[in-house]
Amino acid sequence: MKFVAFERNLQGTGASRRLRISGRVPAVVFGAGEPANIELDHNALFHALKKEAFHSTILEMELNGAVTQVLLRDFQLHPYKPQVLHADFQRVDGTTKITKKVPLHFKGEESSPAVKTDSCTVNHVITELLITCLAQQLPEFIEVDLSGLTKGHSVHVNDLKLPAGIKVVTHGKPNPVVATPVEPVAEEVIVAAAAPADDGKGKKKGKK
Repeated sequence: MKFVAFERNLQGTGASRRLRISGRVPAVVFGAGEPANIELDHNALFHALKKEAFHSTILEMELNGAVTQVLLRDFQLHPYKPQVLHADFQRVDGTTKITKKVPLHFKGEESSPAVKTDSCTVNHVITELLITCLAQQLPEFIEVDLSGLTKGHSVHVNDLKLPAGIKVVTHGKPNPVVATPVEPVAEEVIVAAAAPADDGKGKKKGKK
């Protein structure tokens, strides 16, 4: 994906506020040289952030006619307004090693024995993985094949087929669960006990 950036000469809280009022977003590019202050068109960035690939692939940033490869590293949104307040990008090349979260794409669960035969639902325990790799090897997503999932068994990180050069960071957990089948809950039918018949013996006699 490609986006256009512009040089940002004025800095400070007041300058950033005026920039946002004018429909621009202050941003910074760091790595492989001196940090650069840039600004972006707000609407273009706001819509780009809705695309999964903008968060997990190498981007082409055009600045002053030159194109540089970067990664989106962070961004800040307004607490309640649909407004992007700031963004951070990192320059990358063929030798840059990165650690970044990538989304998981699940497929095949509808045809798995756990769902098709045993009427289970599948719980996606995690929906993204933290990985390390060279920037050029960064996958847009990692696919999780659930077509062989059976009742009573789960898919773990070690079961995933990872692209070459990709290493998962698990923070001490040796083999985390990625997805697991959940058996259907049996409905409990409660039958109300019938009220005993009134034979009239317990009635009090009225006064004459």
